[in-house]
Amino acid sequence: MPWLFGCLAIIFPRLALFLVWLFGNNYLERAYGSVLLELLGFLFLPLTTLTYAYAHNSLSNAGQVSSLGWLLTAIAVLVDVGIIGSHQRARRRAG
Repeated sequence: MPWLFGCLAIIFPRLALFLVWLFGNNYLERAYGSVLLELLGFLFLPLTTLTYAYAHNSLSNAGQVSSLGWLLTAIAVLVDVGIIGSHQRARRRAG
């Protein structure tokens, strides 16, 4: 089941983030502590938001993010920025 949710998160990160928020038992609040950060993550960097929450809650020791967690979060940032950049490039070509 976690693999299925992981695939869902890569394809539809905002849907996965909403489901984690809805059914996650404060999974996002433990990682961020602020609803504002969660909302900004939902709007701008959804995959990074999910990855950091996973790194903080599942890969960490006592609330500290491990080096593997930081690596996964950095990859998620690159994917999010790449997705945003590809849409901007397509808009420039069309306009």
